[in-house]
Amino acid sequence: MRNLVEEKFLEFYESWVLQLELYLHQLLIAHNNKTMSETELRALISKLTTHHKAYYTAKWAAIKEDVLAFFGPIWLNPLEKACFWLTGWKPSTVFRMVDRLRKYSRVVLVEAQVRKLEELRVKTKFDEQKIEREMERYQVAMADRKMVELARLGCHLGGESVVEVEAAVRGLATGLEKMVKAADCVRLKTLKGILDILAPPQCVEFLAAAATFQVQLRRWGNRRHNVTHS
Repeated sequence: MRNLVEEKFLEFYESWVLQLELYLHQLLIAHNNKTMSETELRALISKLTTHHKAYYTAKWAAIKEDVLAFFGPIWLNPLEKACFWLTGWKPSTVFRMVDRLRKYSRVVLVEAQVRKLEELRVKTKFDEQKIEREMERYQVAMADRKMVELARLGCHLGGESVVEVEAAVRGLATGLEKMVKAADCVRLKTLKGILDILAPPQCVEFLAAAATFQVQLRRWGNRRHNVTHS
């Protein structure tokens, strides 16, 4: 049964994706229109970055109320969930997207850009591994004897035991919230880092590729999900 947090974020996310599709249309027009000025391109890039920041603002507000909802999100289809890493896209995957654009598109990077991208790639991978190690420690804590004992007490006793269990669960939820926000910060830093390195026309092509992937993943996943449940 859906709770209020899930219902509100479902409504927000569906609206957010619809707006992303509109921005994708603008990105594709800008990519094909070689007469747009750098000022116009930067204004469009700013719209996309603001749109992504709005997503995380809404997400962090919802996480404060129910972080667990984001580990089994009702607003995503199974295919979208399969691509998730700690409630979102894995930061290092965007470098593969840049690599594909360099290989199959007209994106040509100068030596300084290549060097900066590689430095950012190394930094992002380091941050990912740091979060993954923290997640492993968190999972060990969940299996800690004290937690198991508290769960056992909560199943069979009332009163103070229930209070202890609730306090322990709140503590674990707080830990999860911190890890999710840490992962989101790496996502945002990586996105900003790439956009700072690329030239405006390259940023437009990159953002168009990223938005296309997200929109198509949702369409394919919804189509497959609807077919299997029809």
